[in-house]
This record gives sequence, structure tokens and C-alpha cells, in this order.
Amino acid sequence: MPALRFLALFLAMILFSSLGLEAATSRHRKVYHPTHYVHKRSKKKSAAIVGGSAAAGAAIGALAGGGKGAAIGAIAGGAGGFAYDRHTANHVH
Repeated sequence: MPALRFLALFLAMILFSSLGLEAATSRHRKVYHPTHYVHKRSKKKSAAIVGGSAAAGAAIGALAGGGKGAAIGAIAGGAGGFAYDRHTANHVH
């Protein structure tokens, strides 16, 4: 029976840890603050992300398909860089 009790305790521990719940005896408690800090990205850094992505896309496109491939790669890279920039621009801390 002690093995069964240990197994039940172990499974409960896994369940609670996967749900993000902590035991009542835990010494470390999460503290949630009512204020949030938003870190905004500068326009210069956003332009660097989009431009760098477009340049990388153009380089890959040029290797794959010459001049026309470079143009298509630049457009695709710029669009991907823009999507990444907008998705990650405002982090809430």
C-alpha cells in the first residue's frame, strides 16, 4: 500500500505542476502585480528588422533564381520581417 500512496502522490504532483498550481507548503509564491510594463520597440530597430529580413530574402532568392528570385525573395523576406516585428514589438512585462 505505501507504493500505491507514493504513486498517487507522484501523479498529483505532476498534475499540479502541469497546471501551474503550487502546493500549500511551497516557499516560493508567484506574485502578480496589477501594473504592467510595456517595452516598445523603436522605429529604427523595426526598420532594421524588416530591412535585414528583406536583405536575407534577397540573398537567398538570388542564389536560387537570379535577379527575379532576388526580387521575390526581398518581398517575401520583408513581409516576413514585418510580420515578426509587429508580433514581437510590444512586450508586456
